[in-house]
Amino acid sequence: MPTSVRFEPDIEARLDALARRTGRTKAFYLREMAERYLEDMEDYYIAVEISERIRRGEERVYSSAEVRRELGLDD
Repeated sequence: MPTSVRFEPDIEARLDALARRTGRTKAFYLREMAERYLEDMEDYYIAVEISERIRRGEERVYSSAEVRRELGLDD
């Protein structure tokens, strides 16, 4: 799906310079940035959702002692 993005001139210039310096296309870097940022944002929002469930008492929280015992790390 084609998407159009407008950048501030300084960001556009930096992207142009990076593409020229490395011999890659601007599209390559835009895809790379979107993939990395999207992964980070997905992780962030999952963490926010879990934190909210913990605050509401809807999510079980385990102590480090419980985890060590369950995994047999204290043996």
